[in-house]
Amino acid sequence: MKKIAKVRRSPVFWSLLAFTIGVAGFLLVPVVLSVLTGLTKNQFVGLSSGLTLQWVFKVWDSYQDSLWLSLGIALACLVSTLVLGVPAAYVLSRVQGKMARTIEELLMLPVALPGLATALALIVTYGAVGNFRTHWTFILVGHVLFTLPFMVRSVLAVLLSVDMHSLEEGARSLGATFLQRFTGIVLPNCRSGIIAGSLMVLTLSIGEFNMTLLLHTPLTQTLPVGLADAYASLRIEVGSAYTIVFFMMIVPLLIALQLAGGRKVSK
Repeated sequence: MKKIAKVRRSPVFWSLLAFTIGVAGFLLVPVVLSVLTGLTKNQFVGLSSGLTLQWVFKVWDSYQDSLWLSLGIALACLVSTLVLGVPAAYVLSRVQGKMARTIEELLMLPVALPGLATALALIVTYGAVGNFRTHWTFILVGHVLFTLPFMVRSVLAVLLSVDMHSLEEGARSLGATFLQRFTGIVLPNCRSGIIAGSLMVLTLSIGEFNMTLLLHTPLTQTLPVGLADAYASLRIEVGSAYTIVFFMMIVPLLIALQLAGGRKVSK
């Protein structure tokens, strides 16, 4: 039997690997320390004071309404961007020219503008419309404006990389209707873009702070705003425990989306 030759790594490879590990450690260490602070009895004493879950329970008891509100807004934002973004990306992929590119660039305006400016524009325009200003859907509108470009760009990139026109023409020649072509050809082929866009929409919506700071009211306080208040007005252990609860919310959602994206489409 032939011996398999070992691949020899160059010094450049090991240098890049060490650099990558160093950057990852630089980013992860503050997160780990924050989590440990939320589990420590007294942050000023350190881990020697012992570990406890009292701060996590305190956050859950005091802020669970904000947690559920953030989760509900994020899921509603995901549904909204899917309903609006996927068809928009499909149209932009089929229509070429300056108009399509102009629309695509206009969609990116809410990302280019500061979140506070977008929030102020929403308040000035729709703040006096009934009870809309004090309802959670007011925050939802802001989140959809901010996250929709990410869904459109993710799906559009996949659609442009596939010869969708030929696939649809083949299905049309076999008698498939537009709905059959869209659900049976377009959606399965842009699935990776939908999953990537969904991951960005969920994480951005749950963690969005700048815009939400102006859009929220005392009755519609979201998780990031509550986290800022906890760090500013309460013990740092409570704020760090808030971070732990945030991870407990977002990580299962991201894992579920990754698993959904990894499944093969059944034939």
